[in-house]
Amino acid sequence: MVRHLDFSTNFSDELEKLFKKAEFLGEGHNGIVYLLPENKIIKFFRDKEICADEYYILYKAQGSIFFPKVYEYGEYYIVRDYVGGIRLDKYVERKGLDSYLCKALVEMLDEFTKLGFTKIDIRCRDIYVQDNKSIIVIDPKNNFDKKVKYPRHLMKGLNKLGVLQIFLSYIKEKDKSKYGAWKYSMEKYLKYRVK
Repeated sequence: MVRHLDFSTNFSDELEKLFKKAEFLGEGHNGIVYLLPENKIIKFFRDKEICADEYYILYKAQGSIFFPKVYEYGEYYIVRDYVGGIRLDKYVERKGLDSYLCKALVEMLDEFTKLGFTKIDIRCRDIYVQDNKSIIVIDPKNNFDKKVKYPRHLMKGLNKLGVLQIFLSYIKEKDKSKYGAWKYSMEKYLKYRVK
């Protein structure tokens, strides 16, 4: 369901000039996104707290290869790098899941821990696979607010795509303790919480 935004905000003169050349990209649950010149986007949010949370996560992740660079932040908007590529779920549907992509996902999750995130999780739809199979996160949420010790949403998505066992097999080969903890937690989640 598309819900249009209805508010005004103040831009710098420079951002206003860029926005006049903006191209609509899409609308999601939390806001609306426009492509700006110079390979940037502006995302308008319906809720300023959600905007502030996403900005804080992106700010803390600056310099990480898994997150886009942020250029400007306002009460209801963020300007950041445009992230192209293919959504992880769509990519896996078309091309499957291989060890290179598994490695990138595990490295991304390890980066979450290094960044001090308490939520070590992300949805498949918020990860974009680039041409070189590197991955970039868009729309991070609650990474410092919620406590999730394993990638529940990610593995739930991989399970729906029929590739969870490939992912778990890769982890088992690289880190048996992580494999045991994640496999146990996911089996418990699938058994008791998913219908």
